[in-house]
Amino acid sequence: MHLFLTFFALLVGTLAGSLDTQARDVNNGKFMVAGHTLIYNSDLAVVGDNDEVANEDIDTLLTLLRANPDISVLELNSEGGSVYAGMEMARIVIDFGLDTIVSGECFSSCVTIFLGGSKRQMMLGSKIGFHQTAWPPAAIAEYYGEWRESEGWETPFDFAAWVYADTQTEVFEDLTYMIERGVDPEFAIRTKGIRNSDFWYPSRLELTNAGVLRD
Repeated sequence: MHLFLTFFALLVGTLAGSLDTQARDVNNGKFMVAGHTLIYNSDLAVVGDNDEVANEDIDTLLTLLRANPDISVLELNSEGGSVYAGMEMARIVIDFGLDTIVSGECFSSCVTIFLGGSKRQMMLGSKIGFHQTAWPPAAIAEYYGEWRESEGWETPFDFAAWVYADTQTEVFEDLTYMIERGVDPEFAIRTKGIRNSDFWYPSRLELTNAGVLRD
């Protein structure tokens, strides 16, 4: 019995050490654990890493939350990035029941992550910005070349038809998500009218009245 308990203690210690090492390995660049708060600041990406909300951040977020079960708040500072990464990170935030807070700036897909919070706050002097999503021409060309054959797009016009339909679905899903997270529908619709080259920075009062900020 004594040997079993000793073995069990060693096993638990090994697993805990493994998780701690794993957490330290990813606890750099954009992410930092500070007590009960996980800080996500894409401006602090290490040289050579993507300094936007990126797909690789999804697994990092999940790993850190699993390794640090006492985390209850996600602090955000980011100008956004990948729409897909933003939605996946928001799903994780919702699943873990985290609160979110903006420290500095939160734009574009960062707002998607922010809205996943149960309680949502913004530090004094911070700002939250909204605009339409965009897809750069180079990225469109790359996507078309990669998926053309498997999707059966015989001409660029076939691809354009798919993009047209997919864009409408994406806008619908984003509006649905915002409303499900308690955002006023009229406010949510207004965010879709801001050109990608512009930003709309609602006041703290507007954000509170619209349900973007909530206690």
